[in-house]
Amino acid sequence: MGRIPLTAPAPSVPDGRFRPKAFAGEVVPFRVTAFREGHDIIGVHVRLFSPSGDESLHRLAPLHDGFDTWSALVAPLEEGVWRFRFEGFADDFATWEHAADVKIAAGVDADLMRELGARLFDRAVAERWRPVGERRALASAAERLRDAAIPDAGALDTVRDPAIAAYFAARPLMSLVTIGDERELLVERELAGVGAWYEFFPRSEGARRFKDGTVKSGTFRSAVRRLPAVAAMGFQVLYLPPIHPIGRINRKGRNNTLDPQPGDPGSPWAIGAAEGGHDTVHPDLGTLADFRAFVRAAKAEGIEVALDLALQAAPDHPWVAEHPEWFTTLPDGSIAYAENPPKKYQDIYPINFDNDPEGIKAEVLRIVRHWIAQGVKIFRVDNPHTKPLQFWEWLIATVNAEHPDVVFLAEAFTRPSPMRALAIAGYQQSYSYFTWRNTKQELEEFLGSVANDTADFMRPNLFVNTPDILTEYLQFGGRPAYKIRAAVAATSAPLYGVYAGYELYENVARPGSEENLDNEKYEYKFRDWAGAEAHGDSLAPYLTRLNEIRAAHPALRQLRNWSAHWSDDDAILVYSKHLDAALSPTGAADTIIVVANVDPHSVRQTMIHLDTRIWGVDPGDAFEVEELLTNQHWTWSDHNFVRLDAFAEPVHILHVRKTR
Repeated sequence: MGRIPLTAPAPSVPDGRFRPKAFAGEVVPFRVTAFREGHDIIGVHVRLFSPSGDESLHRLAPLHDGFDTWSALVAPLEEGVWRFRFEGFADDFATWEHAADVKIAAGVDADLMRELGARLFDRAVAERWRPVGERRALASAAERLRDAAIPDAGALDTVRDPAIAAYFAARPLMSLVTIGDERELLVERELAGVGAWYEFFPRSEGARRFKDGTVKSGTFRSAVRRLPAVAAMGFQVLYLPPIHPIGRINRKGRNNTLDPQPGDPGSPWAIGAAEGGHDTVHPDLGTLADFRAFVRAAKAEGIEVALDLALQAAPDHPWVAEHPEWFTTLPDGSIAYAENPPKKYQDIYPINFDNDPEGIKAEVLRIVRHWIAQGVKIFRVDNPHTKPLQFWEWLIATVNAEHPDVVFLAEAFTRPSPMRALAIAGYQQSYSYFTWRNTKQELEEFLGSVANDTADFMRPNLFVNTPDILTEYLQFGGRPAYKIRAAVAATSAPLYGVYAGYELYENVARPGSEENLDNEKYEYKFRDWAGAEAHGDSLAPYLTRLNEIRAAHPALRQLRNWSAHWSDDDAILVYSKHLDAALSPTGAADTIIVVANVDPHSVRQTMIHLDTRIWGVDPGDAFEVEELLTNQHWTWSDHNFVRLDAFAEPVHILHVRKTR
């Protein structure tokens, strides 16, 4: 265990077999429990080794939480595997300084304390690696402590000298040094942990409906025309549902019916037909060359394309004939289709990983490599919790060994254990329960948990809606609900996402479900983006402003700095995100306060209560804030009155401009 026990090190993953992770520039709390017997003072360092071999030492500070927890915040910038270890030591100067200050002032053992201090300074002077000027100053201090002509009051001046304290804070006088085990931290590229995502179906972008009711699909070439608008709203990632041929056998019709009509395009997740499978582009969308051109056009707009990776097959996928062993054959000779009771997916066969695991692994790896070669570096994985965890551990590790910048997002709306296990096994991002956390209490619990409990291994991507999910909150909350959810998602975590149609307040559900009526999964959507904006019926300007705020404020691009505050109203959610100047890429401290009325049906007014010490303001002191949505300026303190009208502006996003 060592002379200075070092336990509960963090960052860490629960069982210790996997690396914790961060993204480049993420502020990571390095924490450890450290103590020693008795009352002597200790110190703790964390020693970091960058992937390129640079070494740095960071002093931890005690949290004064009563549990001997020590912490330091560090923002690693270099991508790759970092190594770190904690080092505990007896802080001989700090122990002496405390005892000498008390005893000399009380006239107890003053001569003894003065001589003990002089001997400590002698030790420091003998350490040749200390700067010459520091050694001279400490030698002089030792002489003063030994000089009987100097009264004890003068000796106390030496004990309390801030310059001497600064010397030993920077270069402690250590004994009983204990070195902890070396650990690793994986630092991935920034887009693995920061980004605003937008989802659209390329077949709907540029689709045309003729007078006879037939529809001509949009293509990659027509979808390019939508890219400037997505970029103008400030989104960095464009996620495309599967772009492969769609099966014809058991094809679904509108609203998931079993009787498709001529011209119904089917679900993109029913992958595979005579034209090909997972390595093929749907002919209606264009060619593989057209897809590569689309990826290049998106890149020119500052957008990366994320592609869906759905490991399943339509009944007429080439795999079914070539590899029937990859599926589950029932006693009657039929192949089992996918189910998520009470939902049935008659147009999809799930993969059975037990009959030929090596063959399936080789094929999936080939497919992923194929799309990487086309310029795709981000994969949104459909229902990964229905596939073996060890498969994902192998696949992600194999792909990232070849391409460290490839990012996988787990679409796993499932139980906490498999959801977290997928993140631990390698997924860079995860869908989360945010979609169903709507009340103040629910949001405080959820957002606090993802910022603290699981942040070392799980990065939540707070999608506000999906093609499959239209929550009751959005169905019945009207336009205020859309503003509230977008604002909370965009300011709570560095990753959030929006599915097309959100900005048009599409909120009509199929009766008895949480799915959109006339779901785009089964048909083309014709949206008048320009008309909605011209008539003020679009949320696009609001989303644009949220993304502008995110871009301007580095505190919002961090996950672990979320802090809850208090209000006297059970519908007013209050939280802040703060980033110290020393850790900010701008070199300036950044503090954002968010006050949200999460009841979309009401006007609320109440008192809110802030722990201003988080951003260095003493309780009771005033500070200036700017409301970033309305450009208003106010003077606030730790107790403030707010009025939030859900039908006008249900959310305040406040930047702390100036402290007094």
